[in-house]
Amino acid sequence: MSSLTRWVLAHKRTVVGFWLLLTIVGIGAAGPASDALSQEFSVPGKEGYETNVEIAKRYANTGGDTAPFLPVVTLPAGKTVDSPGVRAELRAVESHLERALPGARIASYASTGDRAFVSADGRTTFAIAYPRRDPNSAFGENPDAAKRARAELRGVTVAGAPVHLTGYDALVEDSGEDANGPGILVEAVVGGLGALAVLAFVFASFLAIVPMFMAIVSIMTTFLLLWGLTTFTDVSPIVQFLVALIGLGVAIDYALLIVVRWREELAHGRTEDEAIQRAMETSGRAVVFSGTTVAIGLLALVALPLPFLRSVGYGGMLIPLVSTAVALTLLPVVLAKVGRRLDWPHRRTDDKASRAWTRWAEGVVRRRWLAAGVSLAIVAALVVAAANLQLGQSDLDTIAKQGDAKAGLEALTATDIGAGALLPHEVLAQGTDPEKVAQGLRGLDGIHGAVAPDSWRQNGTAIVEAFPTADGATSESRDTLDRVREAAHGAGPDVRVGGNLALNDDFIEAVYGNFPLMIALIGIITFVLLARAFRSLLLPAKAVALNVLSIAAAWGVLVVVWQLGWGSEAIWGIASTGSVPSWIPLMIFAFLFGLSMDYEVFILARMREEYDATGSTHQAVVRGIGRTGRLVTSAALILFLAFMSLASSPGTDVKMLATGLAAGILFDATVIRALLVPAAVSLFGRWNWWLPERPARLLRVKPSIPPRVASEAEGG
Repeated sequence: MSSLTRWVLAHKRTVVGFWLLLTIVGIGAAGPASDALSQEFSVPGKEGYETNVEIAKRYANTGGDTAPFLPVVTLPAGKTVDSPGVRAELRAVESHLERALPGARIASYASTGDRAFVSADGRTTFAIAYPRRDPNSAFGENPDAAKRARAELRGVTVAGAPVHLTGYDALVEDSGEDANGPGILVEAVVGGLGALAVLAFVFASFLAIVPMFMAIVSIMTTFLLLWGLTTFTDVSPIVQFLVALIGLGVAIDYALLIVVRWREELAHGRTEDEAIQRAMETSGRAVVFSGTTVAIGLLALVALPLPFLRSVGYGGMLIPLVSTAVALTLLPVVLAKVGRRLDWPHRRTDDKASRAWTRWAEGVVRRRWLAAGVSLAIVAALVVAAANLQLGQSDLDTIAKQGDAKAGLEALTATDIGAGALLPHEVLAQGTDPEKVAQGLRGLDGIHGAVAPDSWRQNGTAIVEAFPTADGATSESRDTLDRVREAAHGAGPDVRVGGNLALNDDFIEAVYGNFPLMIALIGIITFVLLARAFRSLLLPAKAVALNVLSIAAAWGVLVVVWQLGWGSEAIWGIASTGSVPSWIPLMIFAFLFGLSMDYEVFILARMREEYDATGSTHQAVVRGIGRTGRLVTSAALILFLAFMSLASSPGTDVKMLATGLAAGILFDATVIRALLVPAAVSLFGRWNWWLPERPARLLRVKPSIPPRVASEAEGG
């Protein structure tokens, strides 16, 4: 680290010119990079995904993993679908759909005569229409088709009753989730303004702009590299949000850590170059380990057998790596050239540790059993909540609060048809009599009805549609899927189950079936890195364990706030979702593991340094927290604000992701790092610093075998 810093300071113009060029080109590349992002969702090798691909191939890109539209009508009292003239008017509804959605796959009671489309009392009926896939959609959404269908059905009635167009995309259109929202730029600006306010409080000088400048350079350079990455592989559009917001937080965190240490060294009487060298040898080293850990957390997504998540891993790992490179090279030059001049008006001395955080650390050490007990109790409560995490799709009833689509959904749920009709099971038969398949599905528990329209047959194949009654967000829905698969496979060896629900189940199995492997991979690599950084076996083991607990607690927050609705309705006016989209917990794990480890590295690196200087665990904890407490909470607040700006997006799923990330960061910086970590280090005493000779040789560091000391030195 010292050699790198000396080289950087000796070649200031070269370093500044290099990063300035990348930033300027990156600004120009940001737009093309975003346009180049494209990722088709796939779960290769799974029945649901492969069946959906086959359906789309044989049936003109209609159905499979795309959600249908459902025109719904509830006839006036005294009228049923069997009343004179009603079926003809229902057939007219189909004609309207055919005009609005050319090439769509459509069926209803009017064209099939099948009671699967009708409620038990005969008054509520619906049609189903699968539009052609939108070629610009990665996940099967088709808001434009929803608009065309709604415009065509406006004013259409059946026996005097209005026709309500519902369906997943219709609900999304009514909710506004398909709108662009504030956009990446606005969200980044909002997060940046919040970060600048926190930095102004931390530095009380114009130095606050330095971390912001580092963030701009890091983000723009990352967009440039992301654009280059898109020439080799597809990259998910979600990466652009992560680059802007995660990049903002991470780059500021790393710069904040180094600048704070630089000011501290200056306050101790070092010259400018000496202060930079010392800051890079200590905080710069911590940044290297932090950035590597964050990158590992994201790169571990590559271990999962899904192209979508692999692309997030590839793209996401660029963020911490670029931020680390900027902090290690450009930041020392900026501090050397303009650091002193920007540090005005400097009203706060950095010679001594924060008095408030020092008092806090003293209190935690004195009452370490109580502190550990309270923090573990809070963690345990949230982990228990996380144990009830229900993976699936958001409750359809929570997507739109009102409107035409909501009225159609309510009409279905008010009868025995149920909300499940919005996401039917698409069963593909190749050779087996489709009517036989439909007959086997009709009597299943949880299935309202099944139909095999004559018009849904192509080249020796046929599609059988089975309508579940339960919303896809419920556990009952997954039980129904199991029964549908069993009945379908029993009908013939060539019968396979597709549809949205089957695809989601495939995703859960593919991802979470490999989840233990991903955790083990991240945990082992992180343990080795941190064992080398801290020259300890216990500290990295504890760090990995606490990180996993911290992420489980963040999942618990998701369950409480969204799945149970204890907060989502009060804050956003959205009722409990009943389940959490299956991709969100995984993304929270990948990002929070690395980001939370940042704080662990910042704190423990300083504790290790203080222990080496004093030989006292007590002093290591008190001085370590005294020096890093304000830094960690400020860094966490910056990331919290960045994630909350992400929550301003109109999409419920994005709000859920932002909630999990924001709550996880805040919880980790307070309950875990400010309470449980110092209490645990104090309790373990000398064993924190133990590294025997054999593992030390493997790690290529000096062994650490601390002597037994008096209990007072350990805080006892």
